[in-house]
Amino acid sequence: MTSDLPPPYTALTRHPMMAVTSHDEAARFNFLTLMNRYISGTLGKGNALAYESRVLPAFKAVHGREPENREEVRVAMNQDTFHRMWSALKRNTMEMRQHNGRQCVLRQLDQLDAMARQFNEHSGLLHLDPSVEQPIYNTCVDIHCQPGGYHGGERPDDVTVGANYDVGLFATTGGALGSLNDGGGQAVVAHIKANMPDFAPKRILDIGATVGHNAVPIAQGFPDAEVYAIDTAGASLRYGAARAASLGVKNIKFVQCSGEDLSRYPDNYFDWVQTTMFLHELSADSMPRILAEAHRVLRPGGLILHVEQPQYSDKMPLLEQMLRDWDAYNNNEPFWSAMHGLDLIEEMEKAGFARDAQFVAGVRAVADSKLFPPSPDGAQEDYGRAAIWNAYGAIKTVAEEKVA
Repeated sequence: MTSDLPPPYTALTRHPMMAVTSHDEAARFNFLTLMNRYISGTLGKGNALAYESRVLPAFKAVHGREPENREEVRVAMNQDTFHRMWSALKRNTMEMRQHNGRQCVLRQLDQLDAMARQFNEHSGLLHLDPSVEQPIYNTCVDIHCQPGGYHGGERPDDVTVGANYDVGLFATTGGALGSLNDGGGQAVVAHIKANMPDFAPKRILDIGATVGHNAVPIAQGFPDAEVYAIDTAGASLRYGAARAASLGVKNIKFVQCSGEDLSRYPDNYFDWVQTTMFLHELSADSMPRILAEAHRVLRPGGLILHVEQPQYSDKMPLLEQMLRDWDAYNNNEPFWSAMHGLDLIEEMEKAGFARDAQFVAGVRAVADSKLFPPSPDGAQEDYGRAAIWNAYGAIKTVAEEKVA
C-alpha cells in the first residue's frame, strides 16, 4: 500500500489562480486524498468478496438463478452491510471534499475574482455569450455534489465553482492526475503523438471544457494550433480562461457555446474535435445532436476523439458494471448509467462517422512518475473515477462528407 500512496497535497504545482489553502485545509485535502485511495484500493476489494461470499448466494437462494443485469446486482449489493458502509464512505469523502474546497474559495473570493478579471481583461482568451442557455442536463442536479454545479456561483460573474473544482480535484482523484490535475489532457497529447506522429492540426475544438484541465495541455502540446475550449457554463470558463492565462498559454480561447449548436463555426472548420469525460454528462436527446454537430464542423481527414470510461458490454462482469454505475446513483451523475450502456460506435456511426473509420484505444493519465503513482487498475481500480480510459475515435472520410 505504501508504494501506492499519493504525494502530499502540497505537491500540487501552484499557479496564480489556484486558491491558497491554509494549513488545516491542506491537511483535510491530504486526508481525503489518502482516504479515496484507501476506499478504492484496500476497501474496494471487499465488494467482490461480499458479492461472491454473501450477496450472490443469497440472490440465488431467493431467485433460483444468477442476476441478469447490473440493476439486479445493485439492488442486491445495497442490502449488504459492507457495501453500504463502503458506499457511504465514498459519498462522504466527496461531500467533505466539496465543503473543504468551498470554504477555502469563499474566504478569498474577492481576491480570486479580482485576479480573474485582471487576467481575462488583458489576455483576450475569454469569450462569453450570456444568451447561451444552460441545458437541463447541467442544471437538474449539482453535478459531482458541487454546490451550484459548474454553472452557478455566489454572485454575478464570480469564479466560485471553477476555483472549487480546481483546488479539490487532486483529492477527488487520489492524486492520479498529476501536479496540475491535467493528466487527462497530457494523456491525449501523448496518445496522438505516439499513434499519429504526422498529425499537425491547426484548429482544435474541445467540447465541454469546464476549466480547461484537458484543453490546456492540448494547446501546450500543439503550440501551432488554435484551440477552442467551449462550454455552456460561463462560471467555469471565467476561471478556466484566467487559469490558462496565468500559465502563460496563449493559443486557446474559452468560448461560451453549446455543443448542440455549433452554428458559429462553418462546415469542415476543425482538424480535431475532442471531448474528455464529457459524454456521460449528456442526456439521451442531446448526445446525438452534439455528435452530429461535431461531424459537421470536422474537416474530411480530421480526427474526433472521445475519452470516456469503458462502455458496458456482455464481456464486462455485472459486478463491475454495477460498481462503475456507483456515480450514477451516489454522485449526482444522472446520465452516467444510460450513456455507458450505449454502443458508442453505433452512436458515432449514426452521426455520420463510418464504422470502418472508427477505433477504440486505451488511454492512461500522464503524471510525474517521480512524485505520482499511476492510477490504480485491476483489482485496485476505483471504478468510475480511475484515470484509465477508453478513447473512442474516428477519422472523417471524404466519402462521409459527400453523403452529408
